[in-house]
Amino acid sequence: MNNDIAEGKWKQIIGKAKTAWGELTDDELTKAEGRADKLAGLIQERYGKTREEAVREVNRFFDMYRD
Repeated sequence: MNNDIAEGKWKQIIGKAKTAWGELTDDELTKAEGRADKLAGLIQERYGKTREEAVREVNRFFDMYRD
């Protein structure tokens, strides 16, 4: 399953990601490049969540923006 968001679309929704995960910096979100695995890793590290919890959050978030 490919959860990656295209780079152009990621640039459009990065503000919404910032709202969802306010403790992540703009730089961190930019470096995630819309890749689910990178974003989940950042959430796991910053918020102290399990990998599974972080992946679920990212999947729910990405589901809102899939075409």
